[in-house]
Amino acid sequence: MSGRLAGERFREVVLPHLPDALSLARWLTGNAHDAEDVVQEACLKAHAGIGTYAGGNARAWLLTIVRHAAYTWLAKNRPRNLVAVGGLSDLDELAPQPDAANTPEAALLEKADANALQVAIAALPLAFREVVVLRDVNGLGYREIAQMLDVPIGTVMSRLARGRGTLILELGKGQ
Repeated sequence: MSGRLAGERFREVVLPHLPDALSLARWLTGNAHDAEDVVQEACLKAHAGIGTYAGGNARAWLLTIVRHAAYTWLAKNRPRNLVAVGGLSDLDELAPQPDAANTPEAALLEKADANALQVAIAALPLAFREVVVLRDVNGLGYREIAQMLDVPIGTVMSRLARGRGTLILELGKGQ
């Protein structure tokens, strides 16, 4: 593939999904500066491999590259942490309660809730965090996530349920 065609294809396939790539990298690395480094490396890899992109879900293709780049970066730049996954007790289903009031106080509470959610997601074990972010933040399907992570779809569903359950427990502590 010529350089010009590769550049055009890169712009069509990769550039529309850069915000999602940066978001995923930020969640995996823990900060925006490191995420920018990871996305830059992922873009270099995506550009080099754009000729092998066979079509399909471009977003999932790019996020897979970002995920691999993030783990490579983390292995080089951060100490490895042992992640132990224990069994969580059964959780009651908590339905979100819509806020009917449209007041400054309600807006402040909503902002505080969003900040608490971001902190709680960041505190999740990495295996849970990446599935929660890929599904609930980036909106990828279970099959796409399973392919990205190279795990069975049941593992994705289990990690998502445990991640969400942990979030519910953590966010419920403040109430």
